[in-house]
Amino acid sequence: VWRASLTEVLGTALLVFALDTIVISSIQTDTIIAILLLATFPISGGHINPLVTFSAALIGHMTVTRAAIYILAQCVGGVFGALAPKAVVSTKIEHAFSLGGRTLIVVEQQPNGPVELGLDTGVALWLEIFCSFVFLFASMWMAFDERQAKALARVSVCIILGVVLGLLIFVSTTVTAQKGYGGAGRNPARCLGPAFVRGGHLWDRHWVFWAGPATACVAFALYIKLIPSQHLHTH
Repeated sequence: VWRASLTEVLGTALLVFALDTIVISSIQTDTIIAILLLATFPISGGHINPLVTFSAALIGHMTVTRAAIYILAQCVGGVFGALAPKAVVSTKIEHAFSLGGRTLIVVEQQPNGPVELGLDTGVALWLEIFCSFVFLFASMWMAFDERQAKALARVSVCIILGVVLGLLIFVSTTVTAQKGYGGAGRNPARCLGPAFVRGGHLWDRHWVFWAGPATACVAFALYIKLIPSQHLHTH
């Protein structure tokens, strides 16, 4: 478990660093995620996301103890991943991009004084729940169902997961079209890293990026429990 946990630390750190807005201006998010999943899957299962780990624990694919160790490792990795760009970029760039952290609201100075720009907390929470549930619904069957994984092959599964996450990022930012809102987080560890390192406004309503995925995990687990095994497609 410790070898797998160290892999989760490294994988999450690389994910946070690679998905920093400063770094990936011309690189597709889905490609980065697919590559990191392929790299970490043989050792840890390629979670690199508390959303995946918590969901796996709730549906019985891993023990609660192992899940807790994984989530702790992912949070540590998120912090390390945010420290990397902070060490190499200027203060001006760090302030402009917030180390790739997620925000609901930012304060902008205008002629009439400071104005808050962003998304309502309730709307952001529902969007976080929705995007997290869609990701679980579209991916967990492939990731944890041995028949699906065997039929699609590991590379295909990782590519599909990357594409799903990339599309959810696009949808969550374009549907709202709200300046100041950074899009659905869908990965609490990735949101925690920049908030811990950068601080300030990144802590404002940070709980949304944990409560949303956690709620989605519970909803997905209930959905799984409500499906009788005889109704699942079998060959």
